[in-house]
Amino acid sequence: MAEKKDLATARRMMKSPNKITARRGLKVIKEVKRLRKGLKK
Repeated sequence: MAEKKDLATARRMMKSPNKITARRGLKVIKEVKRLRKGLKK
């Protein structure tokens, strides 16, 4: 199953006790912030 990349899911993932899941959520949040600033990868 594909991983969701929306902000609401990422914030929910950050609350997970699983460190790997929390890091995935943080990665998505940082990516969204970077895109909002207008910087490309």
